[in-house]
Amino acid sequence: MDKSISDQVDKILTQLRSGAVVPVSSAKSCGCRDTVDCQCAVQHEPEVVDHFIECGACRISSTLGISPAKEKIGRLIDHTLLKPDATSAEIDQLCAEAAKYCFASVCVNPCWVMRCAKLLHRSGVVVCTVVGFPLGATSTQAKALETQTAVSHGAQEIDMVINVGWLKSGEYDLVKRDIHEVVRHAGRQVPVKVILETCLLTDEEKIKACLLAKEAGASYVKTSTGFSKGGATSADVALMRKVVGTRLGVKASGGVRSYEDALAMVESGATRIGASASVKIVSGKPDGTSSY
Repeated sequence: MDKSISDQVDKILTQLRSGAVVPVSSAKSCGCRDTVDCQCAVQHEPEVVDHFIECGACRISSTLGISPAKEKIGRLIDHTLLKPDATSAEIDQLCAEAAKYCFASVCVNPCWVMRCAKLLHRSGVVVCTVVGFPLGATSTQAKALETQTAVSHGAQEIDMVINVGWLKSGEYDLVKRDIHEVVRHAGRQVPVKVILETCLLTDEEKIKACLLAKEAGASYVKTSTGFSKGGATSADVALMRKVVGTRLGVKASGGVRSYEDALAMVESGATRIGASASVKIVSGKPDGTSSY
């Protein structure tokens, strides 16, 4: 890692130790309704969606079964189905729901990209897929080919998993190249989100990972796959936002299961939320989805 990145890491760590890096309340900073007034189900108070947008949110991820009350909610949602036993019928349902409610995207495993691209052609719904998922331990060449293939099949967004082992071993040039190759093979028109798997990292490693993703040309940093031992936390989101500033998006995913969880992530700096408990988040009703 070059000296400029090392200096940035040291600066942020110093701020952490002094208590300078804290969750930022977007509700207060943007001057709109404060948090107390927002404790309600999004489905029953559509004006809360305006609050999310004003605070910087551009999408909220979900999965099968969502039934938004207002069209506005649709444009915030990445409609997600990443479980290994997903069937073609479930993928078809995912796409049908996404088209019906004008969701921003569907997020699926690579084998389903071509099917989704055909089903969603001219619908306005983006197809997102994952690369090196969920471990991130495949070779850089494999990730690059996986990315290139996914884009050729119709993927319009890529969520890649960082090589955690390389990061923890101090192989920073390899980590940066790994990300850069995915970005390069995705092309300028396809945003790349780098999944850090924050539950496996120290604060110093999270900072380094964010800086490397930023330098490698990624569009977002993302907390978690939802398949490891932990998910998103408000503290991690706030730290990631502090590191990347306004140049990159921050996506909180893994363990976001309620409206209160989602609101906390947005207030901490997240511009996207990844979740499978979307029905519960927007309506307060329990669902039977996975824990993503």
